[in-house]
Order: sequence, then structure tokens, then C-alpha cells
Amino acid sequence: MPENVEDITIAYEEDGQCLVKELDKEVLSKGAWTTILFRYRQFDRKLEDFGPDKYVIRRYRKIKGEYRPQSKFNISSPRQARQIVQTLSRWLEEADG
Repeated sequence: MPENVEDITIAYEEDGQCLVKELDKEVLSKGAWTTILFRYRQFDRKLEDFGPDKYVIRRYRKIKGEYRPQSKFNISSPRQARQIVQTLSRWLEEADG
């Protein structure tokens, strides 16, 4: 388990084969509870190639000096990602207005 936020990744290999390729990450909050937004691609064994970009928000809790996964929310499609962005933007404009 990682001890530093910077070392947290969702990249995953099995038998030398990369199955989850992390493309980017944004640390949204740090501390005892850490939230990270990841952009990644998952290997599709049927196609023998990586699929489209995917997104997930994961929460980690630091226990005994190590970050452990606590929860995750998979953003299911580009459409859903856009809806989240649009809704949050609208709400923030309303709060500022």
C-alpha cells in the first residue's frame, strides 16, 4: 500500500501484461482522507487493445501510514462526465450569483 498520495495509482499489470493504463490523475483533496480523479484505459482481451478513455473518482483513507481504498465512483460514459461537469458548473454559478 502506498504511503504517499503521489504514489497512488490505478495502473495494473498481470503476468507482465498491462491491463489498466493510467493516463492522468488529479488529486482533489489530501489528508487522512484523499480523493483522486483518474483517467485511464482498460485492456480488452477480445480486441487485443486498450478501450476508450474511462474515468473514476476514488477515495483513500490513511491507516497506519498507508493509503487504503475506501470507495470509488466509476463515470460510466463521456456523456455522464459532461453531465457532471455541466451540473456542477451550473450549481457553482448559482451559488456565486
